[in-house]
Amino acid sequence: MLYYTNYPSPLGEILLLATEEALAGVWLPGQAVDQKLLAQAQRWDQAPLLVAGCAWLERYFHGACPVPQELPLAPQGTPFRQRVWKRLCEIPYGQLVTYGQLAGEIAEADGHKMSAQAVGGAVGHNPISIIIPCHRVIGANGNLVGYGGGLALKKRLLEYEGIDIRTLYNP
Repeated sequence: MLYYTNYPSPLGEILLLATEEALAGVWLPGQAVDQKLLAQAQRWDQAPLLVAGCAWLERYFHGACPVPQELPLAPQGTPFRQRVWKRLCEIPYGQLVTYGQLAGEIAEADGHKMSAQAVGGAVGHNPISIIIPCHRVIGANGNLVGYGGGLALKKRLLEYEGIDIRTLYNP
């Protein structure tokens, strides 16, 4: 069974979706929600994993530096996307990596070449925003690129983590 709730964040309403075993989706204001999954869900604000997800977000927005590994996560995607999302979970709070760095790390682990664009495609399909921290990935030379909720939202998330976005390239 799927359940959903909304978390009233400083950024606006965040939608959380979970099974009885794991979080399956977290969507920020402005992000495209997986309507197929949402149509299968029923609202249950007290579902244990939704309560845990809301508590995680509460801590995040109060600067507590929670890590993704605190929650059972079950994002749906291809094996390649799963590898990318797993690596995203390893990016520490308040730190950034580039798409190229991620591609290089995954290529080294897989033993074959990987493009930053392929990694970007997987990052862009992350269904568990904030918790799987795709906002911590930037373009080459520190440029802010690509975010499902828009660059203004990405900037706000980075600011919550203490990153001075003025030092990044903002075309």
